[in-house]
Amino acid sequence: MSLQPNRAGGRPGFATLSLDYPISLGVYEKYEDAQKAVDTLSDKEFPVQNVLIVGTDLKQIERVTARLTWGRVILGGLLSGVWLGVFVGLILSLFGQPASTFGLLLFAAMWGGLFGVVWAAAGYAFTRGQRDFSSVTQVVATRYEVFCEHKFAQQGREILAAAGLGSTAAPIVQPTTPPTTPPTTPPSSDSYRPPSV
Repeated sequence: MSLQPNRAGGRPGFATLSLDYPISLGVYEKYEDAQKAVDTLSDKEFPVQNVLIVGTDLKQIERVTARLTWGRVILGGLLSGVWLGVFVGLILSLFGQPASTFGLLLFAAMWGGLFGVVWAAAGYAFTRGQRDFSSVTQVVATRYEVFCEHKFAQQGREILAAAGLGSTAAPIVQPTTPPTTPPTTPPSSDSYRPPSV
């Protein structure tokens, strides 16, 4: 189950799509693998409310389904218009008291079909032959990265490593205190040279 982000004025209790200090637990090529990693964490009672799956390197895929002709455009417009007309006719028959429900549905289907043909023909004529094909489009991610809050990152990586779910993320480096350097002594006066002009 996924939740929408909590927008201003939205319902309280919805998860936000951000983490305070995210650290990567792993990078996966398929969403199913990232989902399996999070499910494994959940099975081990890991606090998964601190986990985020991010799809990166987005690409758009367009699959061409057919070549468009005037006949195909008009037939498609007619069928979609008839369905729309039947739907509107059913709605009207529910809220009204028509003399004949079948007559109302037939009348609405005819007008819907006419509207669909005109609308589809106008849209196809507007392209002027520059797009004579139909297609379906989808945006997909090339890879999926699983993040979690920094305070749970080491535990999460240990669970995933024990489960055999490979991680391509860099290991966690614990912060160290910077080494103290002795103060530098100013150069002696005999080594001073004026800047050249």
